[in-house]
Amino acid sequence: MRIRVLGGQALTGEYRPSGNTNAAAACLAAALLTDQPVTLGNLPDTLTVRTLLDLTRWLGAQPSGGAHGAPLELITDTVRQRSLTPEHTGGLVGGVLFAAPILARRGVVHIGLDFPLSRIRTHLEALRDLGQNVTTRAGMVEVGAARWERKDILLSQASVTATGLVLMLAAALGRETIVRNAACEPHVQALAHLLNGMGARIDGIGSNVLTVVGTPQFTGAHVTLPTDHIEAASAAAILALTGGRGAVSGVNRADLRGIARVYRRLGVTLDLDEREGVFVPRQESLDVPQAEEDADIPVESAPWPGFPSDLLPMAALMATQVRGTTLIHERMFANRLLFIDKLKGMGAQIVLCDPHRALVMGRTPLLPTYLDTPDVRVGLTLLAAALMANGETVIDEAEALTQTFANVFDKLRALGAVIEEVRA
Repeated sequence: MRIRVLGGQALTGEYRPSGNTNAAAACLAAALLTDQPVTLGNLPDTLTVRTLLDLTRWLGAQPSGGAHGAPLELITDTVRQRSLTPEHTGGLVGGVLFAAPILARRGVVHIGLDFPLSRIRTHLEALRDLGQNVTTRAGMVEVGAARWERKDILLSQASVTATGLVLMLAAALGRETIVRNAACEPHVQALAHLLNGMGARIDGIGSNVLTVVGTPQFTGAHVTLPTDHIEAASAAAILALTGGRGAVSGVNRADLRGIARVYRRLGVTLDLDEREGVFVPRQESLDVPQAEEDADIPVESAPWPGFPSDLLPMAALMATQVRGTTLIHERMFANRLLFIDKLKGMGAQIVLCDPHRALVMGRTPLLPTYLDTPDVRVGLTLLAAALMANGETVIDEAEALTQTFANVFDKLRALGAVIEEVRA
């Protein structure tokens, strides 16, 4: 899909983000742990969710509902398959989450990979630490289930997917499990709450140390998925960067507290409503606070509740509009700053120091151009840049934006954005 964006329009109005796609992926997998009905509310209509819904059907689930905002119900009398293939997972790393219900209900799982084993190293280490029988060979991982009484494991990285996998297995196969260095993002919390509703007991939700007491029999349950905090924060940034004003509704303000603090250092003020919402006042220009302690502080990614890596591209875009120099530091992942070239092509003054750090010199007007979308993490930033630039910008491979964010083009059009979809 290709889109044409006419920039230079101040966007105004109310933006309502969709449910969290990552939470949906984890909870869809957890629903297959039981033969009882599990319902998910606020399910986003994204490409990722559609792919994983097809996967649940292939594995034996019978989903119903879910259209037009209605809750989705899944009943899985039996898990019919023992294998996960790239064909059925869509090549998504999150598809590994479905190894948990297969392992719990069938005793063995075969996972086919079309990416390097190194991408799931943390997951494999965690499975071995839980005593599972893990065998790897080119393009394939086989895991045999083993129950345990008590385990105390330390994840080598605070990985969202690895944490979700461990929580489901600990609830299904373990009596008591302590998980240290666990991810604690809102979508991990949603999974933990669902597992509690299904009969497990998870203490420490929202922290990086979780204690899981398993259950011999899962029950049915209901969970309402949290609003996507990345989409919410991105929408707030777009309102501010285009010179508009408005509200982002339906979001848990606690999920945006740390993000709002970093935004403020980049000149964007968010008013966090005491209710569920964020107000973005009109900001004619981005003025950085002059507090002495804020001088020369880099904007850097960190594990939750630190500043999310997925928002670092948006922070870099903000920095192009702030007077002075800003150091952007990607502490968590390598090669995630390659989007810098896209912004430089629009006139931004950015020096890539190394794979983890970039210096952004502002304030620089952005120019319309042709862009492709390398991945979903960068897509909303490039769309924001296009909405800021005076003139028409073409973004190719824009379907990446619909992989994680539901109906994002329509929601921005409702604020006044001029976005035309051109399908090949």
